[in-house]
Amino acid sequence: MPRTPRVWTALLLAVTLVLTSCTKDSSSGQSSANLPDATQLLVASAAAMKDVKTAQFTLDIEGKIADLTVQHAEGSLTRAGEAKGTARVEQFGQTVEVQFVIIDKKVYLKGPTGGFQQVPAALAASVYDPSAILDPDRGVAKLLAGIKDPKTEAKESVGGQDAYRIGFTPAPGALDALIPGIGDKATGKLWLGVDSKRLLKGEFTVPASGSNKGGKVIITFSGYDSPVTIKAP
Repeated sequence: MPRTPRVWTALLLAVTLVLTSCTKDSSSGQSSANLPDATQLLVASAAAMKDVKTAQFTLDIEGKIADLTVQHAEGSLTRAGEAKGTARVEQFGQTVEVQFVIIDKKVYLKGPTGGFQQVPAALAASVYDPSAILDPDRGVAKLLAGIKDPKTEAKESVGGQDAYRIGFTPAPGALDALIPGIGDKATGKLWLGVDSKRLLKGEFTVPASGSNKGGKVIITFSGYDSPVTIKAP
C-alpha cells in the first residue's frame, strides 16, 4: 500500500476524531428549564473520562468536508495509546479499505492487498500522537474541561442509554491540532451519559464555505473498559 501523507492523514483523523467529535436519537421531551447545568455536567464528565481505560468507536462523515478524506472508521482504543480497527478512505477518486494497528508508538497499515506495513515513525509524529486519545491530561477529559459557553439542550436516548445533549461553539483555533482543516466555524454537540457522565456520542457541523461543501463528523462510543487486546501484526 502506498505510504502517502494523504492516506496517513486521513487514517489518523479517523482515530483522533475520537477526542473531539462530539444526530439525535429520540428526545424525552423534557423542558430545558429542568435540565442540569451544562458546565457542571462537563466537569463531571471530564472526571469520569479520566478513569477510562479502553473504548470502542464508530466514525462517519456526512457531506464533503475539505481535507477530510476518511468516510468511515471503527475500532478500539486504549489509554496507553494503542489502537486497532478499519477505515474507508477516499484516495484519488477511489474508496480504499485500510486496517490499522497502533502499538508501542509504531503504526501499521494494511490496504486491500498485501500485508501490514509500518509507517515511518517521523511521519506519524508529524501528524498526530495517538497516545493522547485517552490520556487524562491531554485527551477527552481535557477537552471536556475546556469547553466554553455550553448549553444543555435536551435529554435523549443514545444506544439505549439516557444522555444529556450539550450544544457549544468551539473557541477559534481550538480544533486545529485535533482536526486539521475543520476551520473555526464548526459547531458541536456532545451527548453525555446521565448515569455514567461518559461521552456517548458527538457531532461537529461544518458549514459550506468556498470549495468546502460542508458536512458533519459523527462519532459514537461504546464498550468503555471492555477487554481489548492489541498486538503488533
